[in-house]
Amino acid sequence: MQALREQLHHHAHQYYVLDTPQIPDAEYDRLFVELQALEAAHPEWVTPDSPTQRVGGKPLDQFAAVRHAVPMLSIRTETDTESSGAIAFDARVRKELELSETDPPVEYVTELKFDGLAMNLRYEHGVLVQAATRGDGETGEDVTQNIRTIGQIPLRIVATSSGGETCTPVPVPEVLEVRGEVYMRRDDFEALNERQRQRIAAGEKGEKTFVNPRNAAAGAVRQLDPAIAAQRPLSFFAYGVGEVTPPKHGGPSFSTHSELLQTLEKWGFPVATQVGLAQGATELVAYHQRIGQERDQLPYDIDGVVYKVNSLALQQRLGFVTREPRWAVAHKYPAQEQLTTVVAIDVQVGRTGKLTPVAKLAPVFVGGVTVTNATLHNEDEARRKDVRVGDTVVVRRAGDVIPEVVSVLAEKRHSGAVQFSMPRVCPVCGSAAVREEGEADYRCTGGLFCSAQRKQAILHFAQRRAVEVDGLGDKLVEQLVDAGIVNTLPDLYCLGLTALAALDRMAEKSAQNLLDALQNSKQTTLPRFLFGLGIRHVGEATAKALARHFGTLDAIMDAPLETLQGVNDVGPIVALSLRTFFDQPHNREVVEQLRACGVQWPEGKPVAAGPKPLAGKTLVLTGTLPTLGRDAAKDLIEAAGGKVSGSVSKKTHYVVAGAEAGSKLEKAQELGVPVLDEAGLMELLK
Repeated sequence: MQALREQLHHHAHQYYVLDTPQIPDAEYDRLFVELQALEAAHPEWVTPDSPTQRVGGKPLDQFAAVRHAVPMLSIRTETDTESSGAIAFDARVRKELELSETDPPVEYVTELKFDGLAMNLRYEHGVLVQAATRGDGETGEDVTQNIRTIGQIPLRIVATSSGGETCTPVPVPEVLEVRGEVYMRRDDFEALNERQRQRIAAGEKGEKTFVNPRNAAAGAVRQLDPAIAAQRPLSFFAYGVGEVTPPKHGGPSFSTHSELLQTLEKWGFPVATQVGLAQGATELVAYHQRIGQERDQLPYDIDGVVYKVNSLALQQRLGFVTREPRWAVAHKYPAQEQLTTVVAIDVQVGRTGKLTPVAKLAPVFVGGVTVTNATLHNEDEARRKDVRVGDTVVVRRAGDVIPEVVSVLAEKRHSGAVQFSMPRVCPVCGSAAVREEGEADYRCTGGLFCSAQRKQAILHFAQRRAVEVDGLGDKLVEQLVDAGIVNTLPDLYCLGLTALAALDRMAEKSAQNLLDALQNSKQTTLPRFLFGLGIRHVGEATAKALARHFGTLDAIMDAPLETLQGVNDVGPIVALSLRTFFDQPHNREVVEQLRACGVQWPEGKPVAAGPKPLAGKTLVLTGTLPTLGRDAAKDLIEAAGGKVSGSVSKKTHYVVAGAEAGSKLEKAQELGVPVLDEAGLMELLK
């Protein structure tokens, strides 16, 4: 039994602390079950530090009070979130130590300030006997049963190196209190909330989602039933000690705080990898700035960093003031969450037509900036959080992330507050707003007419795979739309040389090149034009299938749902999207205006269903063909039922080679794949 416990302790440390598992989960489970069976047969030999004792205690009626042998004091906080906070702390330390400008810099330990719950772990003879919260600093609550569920916290101290191999043992004191932070990782928090949402949707009573990882962690630690606490994924970082048996009674001897942290790691406790050393104020400032830049990429929340004088002898000299150590300080970052009120709820229309509800807020300073808007994402999310005008809300902003409403303080809600509903028409252009089955978002259907979607619609229409207007890129479209020169697609074909040449970074020659490109784009194909309209779910392949099936644009625009669904590559969702798009008078008007501007394409009769000459064949194009462009050749091959691939293999049926054909031609000759020129391709298509 003792040998099994040793193995399980070792492998739990490898898994939870070092993140380097040495055996499969199934093997760990097998060892665990074997130990359970032995302990069931010999209950008199069960020990408090056994891995089987992590979960399974009876639910408590309440938490017992614990008086801390060494008070858990808080440290001073520098509210100045800029570099001056670190400089001011270093100046105070040097003044207290009576150091002159010529004296060497003070050495500090730099740590993260975790946004979790402070915890005191008491070990006697190396075995965890008690875990207590900070409480008021003098007295906390006994939460031992719940803390046992955290895999990163050793039930018995094991001396291992960072590589997991047994190292020179450090004397384990008879009494050791390890202090640190219980927290919840962001990914664990999201997974927990997703499970909670599923339970709520299933109608389970008493379930709720959590506001942030800190609240979720605190709730789990103070859960009276340890079996429930075990379902809440918690983690732990050690950063100090409380009561420790003095060296003369067998305890370890430390001269610096960094040495203490290294010893905690050797005893099996997780210590954050961002812990470092800093020489003087300059390096403290650099640490604060670096962690500030990395803050949003960390897998857990922090709200600042902590500086501690490294020398324990200097810590003693500096002492305490009003129950705060003079030798340590917390240097905060701008708060990522604040309270404010919802003034209004507006609906914004994005470049792709997505409708997003946005809470208009009373201005609040959060995450380093003044925030007046926060996204509510979509109607379902707005209703789930039940955000209403006049509500007091928690707003969160982390880094460059768009501010969002995290939760509502329902107890502060005024009577008569109305639940939010998404409008059924676009607030910008008045077109119908629809929500497709299985989607969370409403979208405006006036893609060609809606001013909110102008830039996106123009860029999509002008891209190479659509009608192709060479030289019409993002920056030029921005200028044309922002200056009010282009409002809809037909306006592109009304542009004049003078107006274009007057734009920033647009000379007369560049303007003329764009006008020539616009003129060339008037000659296109039906699939390219159809794709260029930007109809939701209609990609290049679908546009080609529609063109082949119907032959004309009018036939596509007037086709009933059932007829559209009879086309290859068109299902119920695509058919509904087509029908919704062409049912909007605005969209039809833009199409007719484009035709009036001279945009045209060859139309013909629908392609009869039946055998196609290249059905089931794979072709590869390489080099420059005499008369056919690459896209035109591809269209012809696909219309004949063939597939165009980008690489040559044994499964390739033909390679069509033009001038300056390269490695693809060589590969075809090497594999014995038939090679055709343009005339051969045209003969094949017959």
